[in-house]
Amino acid sequence: MSSARILDGAAIANCLRQDVAAQIAAKRLTPGLAVVLVGEDPASQVYVRNKGRAAEEAGMKSWTHRLPADASQKQLLDLIAKLNADKDVHGILVQLPLPKQIDTQVVIAAVNPAKDVDCFHPLNVGKLALGLLCLEPCTPQGCMILIREALADLKGRKALVLGRSNIVGKPMMQLLLRADCTVTVAHSKTNDLAGECRAADILVAAIGKPAFVKGDWIKQGAVVIDVGINRVDNPAAAGKTQLVGDVDFAGASQRAAAITPVPGGVGPMTIACLLRNTLKAAEGTDSGLKQKA
Repeated sequence: MSSARILDGAAIANCLRQDVAAQIAAKRLTPGLAVVLVGEDPASQVYVRNKGRAAEEAGMKSWTHRLPADASQKQLLDLIAKLNADKDVHGILVQLPLPKQIDTQVVIAAVNPAKDVDCFHPLNVGKLALGLLCLEPCTPQGCMILIREALADLKGRKALVLGRSNIVGKPMMQLLLRADCTVTVAHSKTNDLAGECRAADILVAAIGKPAFVKGDWIKQGAVVIDVGINRVDNPAAAGKTQLVGDVDFAGASQRAAAITPVPGGVGPMTIACLLRNTLKAAEGTDSGLKQKA
């Protein structure tokens, strides 16, 4: 039986989406979000469909641009150029991963930084690292909201980010530093990974390995944010699969003070924060805190 508080990302995300919708209605804005999907990856199609539906429900305009899996890099760059020039489009999201014939970094750099609602553009990544005002990447931003739901004061807390990806790990580190946490980034080459986890007041797991973080790795009373989404065989139903995180949920729940479930934790927050960023882009404003010493 779980002793940890379950951080209901779906419920918190719903409140955030309602707030975005209320702001759009009150300000009489019509933010526009354009999502670009290259290829037929089933998971990406689901994500894109969910993003489009959420945007429309919030009162935004939503466009999905689909290119075949064999589309050339020039075709994609030409489409991005059109979206950059379209005044009705305030946010552009290119669904990753892209096919092998396309250079992901070239595509990311082609998006107008002011419309980069994923905060992947090198200019926006640099602003985040320097502590300048900028939109916050969607998944790390959602993680921070969940952490603050569990902890009123983050100052001085020991935070461990497990994973060093450009999408989650590195920006997560930056946001935790802004909140005055003492941050460690761990990865596959880290010595005594279990020991690093046991020292953390806040653990953000984004390594992409199912149930990799064991229950006895969790510090008593820690806050655990599980970013992992892994599809594995369901032992209770032959031939079926289930989604699990990077953390052994059952074991970790016995030691953590608060933990996110998978599914229903970080995932819904990512989409809600995408809507929030699109609204900010439409307003011409941004979020972020000034650099602290």
